[in-house]
Amino acid sequence: MEGLIPLVNRLQDAFAALGQNCLLDLPQIAVVGGQSAGKSSVLENCVSRDFLPRGSGIVTRRPLVLQLITAKTEYAEFLHCKGKKFTDFDEVRQEIEVETDRVTGMNKGISSVPINLRIYSPHVLSLTLIDLPGITKVPVGDQPPDIEQQIRDMIMQFISRENCLILAVTPANTDLANSDALKLAKEVDPQGLRTIGVITKLDLMDEGTDAREVLENKLLPLRRGYIGVVNRSQKDIDGKKDIKAALLAERKFFLSHPSYRHMADRMGTPYLQKVLNQQLTNHIRDTLPAFRSKLQSQLLSIEHEVEVYKNFRPEDPTRKTKALLQMVQQFSVDFEKRIEGSGDQVDTLELSGGAKINRIFHERFPFELVKMEFNEKELRREISYAIKNIHGIRQVLPCLFTPDMAFEAIVKKQIVKLKGPCLKSVDLVMQELINTVKKCTKKLATYPRLCEETERIVAGYIREREEKTKDQMLLLIDIQVSYINTNHEDFIGFANAQQRSSQVNKSAVGNQVIRKGWLTINNIGIMKGGSKEYWFVLTAESLSWYKDDEVRKEK
Repeated sequence: MEGLIPLVNRLQDAFAALGQNCLLDLPQIAVVGGQSAGKSSVLENCVSRDFLPRGSGIVTRRPLVLQLITAKTEYAEFLHCKGKKFTDFDEVRQEIEVETDRVTGMNKGISSVPINLRIYSPHVLSLTLIDLPGITKVPVGDQPPDIEQQIRDMIMQFISRENCLILAVTPANTDLANSDALKLAKEVDPQGLRTIGVITKLDLMDEGTDAREVLENKLLPLRRGYIGVVNRSQKDIDGKKDIKAALLAERKFFLSHPSYRHMADRMGTPYLQKVLNQQLTNHIRDTLPAFRSKLQSQLLSIEHEVEVYKNFRPEDPTRKTKALLQMVQQFSVDFEKRIEGSGDQVDTLELSGGAKINRIFHERFPFELVKMEFNEKELRREISYAIKNIHGIRQVLPCLFTPDMAFEAIVKKQIVKLKGPCLKSVDLVMQELINTVKKCTKKLATYPRLCEETERIVAGYIREREEKTKDQMLLLIDIQVSYINTNHEDFIGFANAQQRSSQVNKSAVGNQVIRKGWLTINNIGIMKGGSKEYWFVLTAESLSWYKDDEVRKEK
């Protein structure tokens, strides 16, 4: 049991040296709290040494993986300073500041790259804690405007892991319901199963108030409960008050305070250290079987990948050529699959590749055509000016059809407007092809030079095709503009208009009866004189009249 925490420490060091976590979720304790909540003081009390940077604003700007190891002598080691032992803890503080500035710069920025610090001491219990940046609300100095979101994302990156215990540090002189640490912890651990509450600054509460209900786990219950601590004040820190004396004063505070006297044995930094050691050890023991299974699974997967390179000889030129050709061929296959839509990995978040190009042709291009400005009033005015300019000095007589020259001038002007949407569609397709190339070259990231050259060559070829495509498209539009065949069936000329009008009228009217009634015809014969009545029927195709009574009745 005692070897579990050192085992995880060695794994953390190994993964940190590799620059990755190997997708393994290591059991650990993350310290979360707002600025000035007392996180640094809690950690220093656990070590019994002043070793953390202090100041206003964000002081902790990189995660600090603090490994405490019980030993007979007292010294510190940094993973990035292998072989160097620090016996002066002021130098430890300076090294933390220097290493932080090396990665984040001097502008109070933050980074998720951790600093690994190991402290050996007879005054500590074996324990591993990750000190995270304090939660802030307002950017200071040159900090980016979204510094709060950046810190939140970093904290969530650690505490959202199921194997991470959360040490939520909250000052007692603020409302517990507004605790930033407990709020974040509740988001990822709503039932409070892996959250340990730490209440600081109990000695700074207003007179007549106490945190008894909180410490008794009645107000906001947590499975692992709350522990109260009393840290050194800023005055004590400035006066270089010894931490051992501060721990004695803390013990005296709990024994003498009427609200905490009955629970004094379960309060204070020594008890917190003991609880964290037990909790982390038990947590590692509980998660070890699943962790071991996952580690073995990844080991088998890596061994299978290594098997491919078992007989690999880096200096063999034929091997290099074969590997190069295989990667280029794979790039070609991936690109084709993304365009044709038969890729192994289907993107469910957004359209890409061939699907997006299809959308450009069938949705975006028609949309761009619809967006083309068409002012009917302006068009009528242009037609009027065109007709008048064609007639010149002659008087413009009313006519049924627009003169050919005026018609062609107006139509050509409208056809030319198609160039804009067409060229824009080509640009969109080209951009999507370039994006597809970048996605396909991600598999070549192991070889940055090859990746860069492949992307440059293919993108250059696509741009060459883009210029030729645009030239061809403009040529097609110019062809349409150069000659307009008004005798085409899609156009209605004068003859076609007459024919269509006749067909429409016939189909609409048919042999419809237009009028019927009595018709008196005078002077039917030269010799006879007089007049006679007839029944007539006028249809769309003929005029008929009848004199027989029976026929008249039938009609």
